Amino acid sequence: MKRIVGILALSVLLASCGEKKEEKKDGFEMNRAKTEKKTEVTKEEVPVDMDNDGIGPFKNISFPAEIDTELAAKGEAKYSGICTACHMPNQRLIGPALSGVYERRNPSWVMNMIINPTEMIKEDPIAKALLKEYNNAIMLDNKLSEDDTRAIAEYLRTL
Repeated sequence: MKRIVGILALSVLLASCGEKKEEKKDGFEMNRAKTEKKTEVTKEEVPVDMDNDGIGPFKNISFPAEIDTELAAKGEAKYSGICTACHMPNQRLIGPALSGVYERRNPSWVMNMIINPTEMIKEDPIAKALLKEYNNAIMLDNKLSEDDTRAIAEYLRTL
């Protein structure tokens, strides 16, 4: 009897060590193995364009050589109250850093973007590219006057 049980146990052991055949079943399959997806990120740079005036009331604006400190102080107060939610001078936030903005855009374009962001985003190619670069974060129209816009533009010269 012991011999039969031993042979039976040995044959079960050998049968379990044999080749496994996997059956493919149709339907839901779950794979828990992590796979790394490599995606190549292509960053399209927003072009520097000093000839584009943008869409709005400001055309062919040029600044005097000297900064108007009184106007810049007024612009700094407006900027601090409105713009700092999305813009910092030297780093990206929700919107672009504004330090050196006049090296990338002409004054007319900047002022039109400040006073007329809705139309600029709809029609201006640079504003559209910036919108795409900044994850479709739309610049709000703060209903600024031309004088307030000019003051903020003067303050941006000091950054």
